[in-house]
Amino acid sequence: MMDVPPFVPHPMLRGGHLQTIAGAYIKGHSRRYRATRHEVDLGDGDRLVLHDDCPDGWQARDRAALLLHGVSGCHGSPYMVRIAGKLNDAGVRTFRMDMRGCGAGAALAQHPGHAGRSEDARAATLKIRELCPAAPLTLIGFSMGGNVSLKLAGELGNQPLANLDSVIAVAPPIDLVVCGQNIDAGWNRIYSRNFSWRLVRFIHERREQMPRLADLSLHPAPRSIVEFDDRFTAPLSGFRDVTDYYTQSSAISRLSEIALPTLILTTEDDPVIPVEMFHRAELSPSTELLLTTRGGHVAHIARSKGDDPDRWWMDWRVVNWIGLQSPTRAVVRP
Repeated sequence: MMDVPPFVPHPMLRGGHLQTIAGAYIKGHSRRYRATRHEVDLGDGDRLVLHDDCPDGWQARDRAALLLHGVSGCHGSPYMVRIAGKLNDAGVRTFRMDMRGCGAGAALAQHPGHAGRSEDARAATLKIRELCPAAPLTLIGFSMGGNVSLKLAGELGNQPLANLDSVIAVAPPIDLVVCGQNIDAGWNRIYSRNFSWRLVRFIHERREQMPRLADLSLHPAPRSIVEFDDRFTAPLSGFRDVTDYYTQSSAISRLSEIALPTLILTTEDDPVIPVEMFHRAELSPSTELLLTTRGGHVAHIARSKGDDPDRWWMDWRVVNWIGLQSPTRAVVRP
């Protein structure tokens, strides 16, 4: 257990909606792109891309981290860039993964990425072992990527996978059925329509590269992420419908089987991820739930820095927790 300072939201961002919007659009400290790209063969003709940032002085047995983004994100999403940079400063080598068909891998996949693609995270983990065979690895997932991370950890149970020894999931939608119902209710429709708009734009951009999209009409355009998943994600991924997709892909039924040290970080006021699912989830003894009253979705922008170097409270909880996995090497303060 790590010592966690209380989260006190910025006075202009007290509610979950304001935190969420600010977290999505405020970049924080920007970093120049210097990563080395590696392609990962997924075994079905598709490939994805890992963006490898290796800090100066990193040694073969030092820690590495694999970061997975959320819906409509990529390696360049603000939280991915910020947290990878802070981990690099702490001596951790980071691999930011563009999920199947996203970011730098947009032209490398014929199948869509989705919230159940634990096999892709598995393939990336094996690739990282090839690149740094002696480095212990932490898997870090944000939002949709958090569900993927927990699903993989639950599927593994007590079975080892390469050098993976710990998992962090930030705001994971562990019950996709409930999340789908929640995001289409009330003011949350704003996020649903935003996600669906981004995904429709992605489909428009990919039609020439993905012949399988030719049989799926964009008219009328889906007005929610659930409708998008029903019309596109589910059929393109081999599911009967959106309910089948959400049920099979949710991590909640596998959480009790996780054997790796695992941190779940989420909030009670997240407008995208209902907190009730964490109250009824059966967590394994190796899983720590860090639940705050406020913080929004993948945000946690604090009132003041406190003991942290900046206001991004969420970032430092990730860095601090990873530091506990490698206490002899990690440096969690600049």
